Amino acid sequence: MSFSGSYRSGEVTFLLKRLQAQEFTGVLEKEKLIQSGQRHYSQMLSPESVPSSRYMAVFEEACRANNARMAADCLRLTQLIAAQRAGAITVVSLARAGTPVGVVVARLLRDVCAREATHYSVSIVRDRGIDAAALRHILAQGHAPESIVFVDGWTGKGVIARELALSVSAFNAAQGVNIDNGLYVLSDLAGAAACAASGDDYLIPSSILNATVSGLVSRTVLDERIGLDDFHGCVYYGEFAAHDQSQRFVDELVALAADAQPAPAPLDARAAAERSRSYLASAMARYDIADVNLIKPGIGEATRVLLRRAPRLLVLRQPGTADVRHLEVLAEEKQVPVAIDPLLPYHAVSLIRSASDA
Repeated sequence: MSFSGSYRSGEVTFLLKRLQAQEFTGVLEKEKLIQSGQRHYSQMLSPESVPSSRYMAVFEEACRANNARMAADCLRLTQLIAAQRAGAITVVSLARAGTPVGVVVARLLRDVCAREATHYSVSIVRDRGIDAAALRHILAQGHAPESIVFVDGWTGKGVIARELALSVSAFNAAQGVNIDNGLYVLSDLAGAAACAASGDDYLIPSSILNATVSGLVSRTVLDERIGLDDFHGCVYYGEFAAHDQSQRFVDELVALAADAQPAPAPLDARAAAERSRSYLASAMARYDIADVNLIKPGIGEATRVLLRRAPRLLVLRQPGTADVRHLEVLAEEKQVPVAIDPLLPYHAVSLIRSASDA
């Protein structure tokens, strides 16, 4: 039932139910179904494709520019985790954006901090919570509840951090355990994480790609095929193997982290949270948006909108910079309008098209 995706055995155990690829839902149809309340986003997958050669060139450029920074932040996050956990550590990454980070953190815990570390990747779904069957499985393997640490790539609005806190608290109450319900991330834009290496909006290169940097695993699925005792589901894109970057990417980060010197950078979570609240309120007024879920702040979230949602507008603080070049390529390829706002508190924000306008 569990598997390692396209990573080497021992790098990660995906606690996901592999599903046969079903009929995919087109992006515009998916938006209509989500926004009308007819279907939850976790019940549908839009088709993925291999990145264009032009887009892969941008990914490689992003790796050259920012892998050293990402590696240093991975090391910083690893050190923070090691300082807060005694004994063996169970890294539980949130599939799939958290998976590459979890692979690197688990390896650094073992190789740099000389700590015993096991890595699982599990699903969490907005409005549905953490995969309780996966957590029960982890505990059944003998991992102590206090050894578990939840890892992701970044926060955007803090929705997943709050979902994690609520659903893990409910799991603890039901199971009589005390798992830390905090989220540990590389970059906490929303001031919502329990622990973060940074609060900066910078280009985390793994945010640029989908399955081909995440073990060839799809976004997670929670539909009628998932029983009460099943793990949440996924589709495995084995047909993309020739284009896969997953193992190479994490290997490079681990190598870079060996020489990294991360400087402790205290994060002002309160200021980040206030910045997030203020921007969301102003954006809703400025762009006449009633549903805050249609606003996706930060490079990582903006990228995911352009890759798999129906974007209405890409807003950039400064065009032409290395951090947003991939967004400009995607916007051009998908004919998404781009607005420039020099006062934007993030490098980029994507707005999702309202279904009524689709």
